[in-house]
Amino acid sequence: MRKSRSIGGHDRRPGFWVYGVLIAVLVGSFFPIWWSFLIGSQDAAAINKNGMIFVPGGNFFANAATVIDSIPFWNALLNSVIVSSAVALSVVAFSTLAGYAFAKLKFRGREGLLVFVIATMAVPTQLGIVPLFIVMSRLGWTGSLWAVIAPGLVTAFGVFWMTQYLKDALPDELIEAVRMDGASMIRSFWHVGLPAARPAAAMLALFAFIGTWTNFFWPFIVLDPGNPTLPVALQQLQAAYYVDYSLVLSGVVLSIIPLIVLFVFLGKQLVAGIMQGAVKG
Repeated sequence: MRKSRSIGGHDRRPGFWVYGVLIAVLVGSFFPIWWSFLIGSQDAAAINKNGMIFVPGGNFFANAATVIDSIPFWNALLNSVIVSSAVALSVVAFSTLAGYAFAKLKFRGREGLLVFVIATMAVPTQLGIVPLFIVMSRLGWTGSLWAVIAPGLVTAFGVFWMTQYLKDALPDELIEAVRMDGASMIRSFWHVGLPAARPAAAMLALFAFIGTWTNFFWPFIVLDPGNPTLPVALQQLQAAYYVDYSLVLSGVVLSIIPLIVLFVFLGKQLVAGIMQGAVKG
């Protein structure tokens, strides 16, 4: 009979309630996607007639085709890919550099500057919209993708995330050994800091990509209707006095398919990287 592993006489295997909570979280997370697909697979008449719908209809592909024909879908999809990829790469690059500096370099005012960076997370985004729009207008960037990319090049959350990770995952002794061998600060970051930061950087890139992909508020203000990102383009499906929710939610499902594909292909690598980083830490 196989014995379960224990520490201090306590069984380490997860109990029933752990699985119950995980299943509840999984169902709660997946339900909005499933509900969007259910509504997107119907037509407007079926939605108004049946109320609650639990079985998919047969109109999803027809609704998806209507969405693609009604809005500049492919242009918006390309814009979202460009903006999200550029922001994700930039956030990872700047946040990793700043996190390495805050975590491992000794300089005057380090703690106060880090507190200031973190404090900016408490400032609502809406407070900076007017001055930000004025800046973009004077630069001549309104209507272009640069107006969406530039404000997101670095985030306070990214700096905080990488600082906290590198504090624990990268021993000071390792950096000192590399410096004793004659490596410069840049080389020590490139050969020691960056490899240690890869698991956290991968997760940060995913967070930044998804956050930028789903961002609606700022792109809706600064971009032209003919050159939108995907969330802004989906807003064009709503008429002035009538909203066909089957079209809107089929468009929502189309917009999250790239994110699902991203998770399918990168999920295992991301989890493996995080586990590897946790073991090293």
